[in-house]
Amino acid sequence: MIDETAVTDLLARERDPYLDADLLSARLVRELQVEGDAVGVRLVLPYAGLSAGQALAGRLRTQLEALPGVTRAHVDVAVEIPTHAAARGRPPLPGIRNLIAVASGKGGVGKSTTAVNLALALAAEGARVGILDADIYGPSQPRMLGAMVKAEAHGGGKRMAPVVRYGVQSMSVGYLIDAETPAIWRGPIVTQVLNQLLRETDWDDLDFLVVDLPPGTGDIHLSLAQQIPLSGAIIVTTPQDIALLDARKGLKMFQQVEVPVLGVVENMSTHVCSHCGHEEPIFGTAGGERLAAQYDVPLLGSLPLDLRIREQADNGRPTVVAEPDSELAARYRAIAREASARLLRGGNEQAAFPAIRMLDD
Repeated sequence: MIDETAVTDLLARERDPYLDADLLSARLVRELQVEGDAVGVRLVLPYAGLSAGQALAGRLRTQLEALPGVTRAHVDVAVEIPTHAAARGRPPLPGIRNLIAVASGKGGVGKSTTAVNLALALAAEGARVGILDADIYGPSQPRMLGAMVKAEAHGGGKRMAPVVRYGVQSMSVGYLIDAETPAIWRGPIVTQVLNQLLRETDWDDLDFLVVDLPPGTGDIHLSLAQQIPLSGAIIVTTPQDIALLDARKGLKMFQQVEVPVLGVVENMSTHVCSHCGHEEPIFGTAGGERLAAQYDVPLLGSLPLDLRIREQADNGRPTVVAEPDSELAARYRAIAREASARLLRGGNEQAAFPAIRMLDD
């Protein structure tokens, strides 16, 4: 005979590392079933953390089967992302639960490469994801996704279908104009084009739309921050002081327009020689950590200056899909898990989950 109290006590002791709460108080246990000598648990994660959830399920299964009377335990894990509160209470856009901006303040720090790998990592961790290439003057996502194609029109030519690659929906001005055609547009036109790309694309039930912003803190950034329902922003920087100066401007801009900054990603932290293995911080050390500490936001993760990251993005197969089991891909996935969980821990409201359903024969 299984002691149901022992089962619930075990669930109350096990903690989710990304929410820093036990499974019951975090409302991750959606269903608990006791039948004879078997226990079944269904966990639902409100953040993109499928791999962490599967590891948690394995530990939980072992602990449940160690309880008196339990001979079989099954733990099922799913990801269901709620709609988080957006800046200034703006309502969500059709087909998009949450928008996350990826910004740098300065060019050349690997922001677009980070953005596309973050989008792919969120998808690998169980979320439905899209990416909007907001760099109207220098769109790079079509090449990074291996999608040098034209977007298809819908609704009598008034709407567009997102281009799907590796399970991620995408839209870019690069799908609408020739690759070698320059976008010679003034600021107001650029903002209008960006709004069309965002609002006239038929996004299909996205948990997250990652918005790859151009460098700087100009019209596009301000219009985006003020007009659309951003759930949060991520700042990408390198450790060097010049990059940090511009990253601070981007970070402060989002804070001033009341968009939560989910954290900082330090790119090109160190370089490891592919010949001798010597590791060297050629752009300085701990810059991202200092920036995060100064503005009381987390350092989501650090990424190395690695030839493979550049080559894979240039070849249209970013690291997360080119080498899904690599240490590099694991870093991107860890950043994705932490960033999506920060939406919950940062004070945004979580959609109400039902109480546990206890089924007993």
